[in-house]
Amino acid sequence: MNLEREIVRDAAIGVGVSRQPEGLSAIHTPGCAATIWHREPMSAFQNWVDTVSPELLPRARLILRPEAVRAAVDQVCASQSMPAGSHRDRLVDDIAALADIFAGMMKSAWLRLRLEPVTTDACRRFHVDAMIARLVCTYRGTGTQYGISTDGAEPRKVFTVPTGSPIVLRGSLWTGEPRTGLVHRSPPIVGTGETRLVLDPVTEPEDEV
Repeated sequence: MNLEREIVRDAAIGVGVSRQPEGLSAIHTPGCAATIWHREPMSAFQNWVDTVSPELLPRARLILRPEAVRAAVDQVCASQSMPAGSHRDRLVDDIAALADIFAGMMKSAWLRLRLEPVTTDACRRFHVDAMIARLVCTYRGTGTQYGISTDGAEPRKVFTVPTGSPIVLRGSLWTGEPRTGLVHRSPPIVGTGETRLVLDPVTEPEDEV
């Protein structure tokens, strides 16, 4: 059995997995509650981002057009004194590319973008977001966790998105289809000493900005 089939088999029902960025657009497929672009980060980049001091990791909450993301994130990294170089450039370029992909999928002229180091259990409860859709990519630390909830109970089986792999999730405002029962959470990390670096753009209607 090839690796791709093993990956797909080890995902919850209603979650699409692809090795190509275009696969994220399957979120528009009936019955698909989430999509994952499964990718392997470059080892040199991952080693670098894992060892950057937490106080130097970028943090921002911005509302902006997709084409402005790269310049804005580059400025945030510089203002936070994140070490300059090819790895920082790779991080900035990847954030900009994911924002552009997500905005194109959702046909959104604006994004509300959050880039944040996470050290708490603020979102440890399984839930569905009150929005149309969001993309989450964990560049450092444990990835987003998800599973299928029956009658509001916690999932019996919990899946973890690989570090560096983006996941697109439908929210409760997604229209036209019944709920699939897919819920997600940030992994509990308090007491582990772990610092996660999470990118989180969501759709932002033009009439809200």
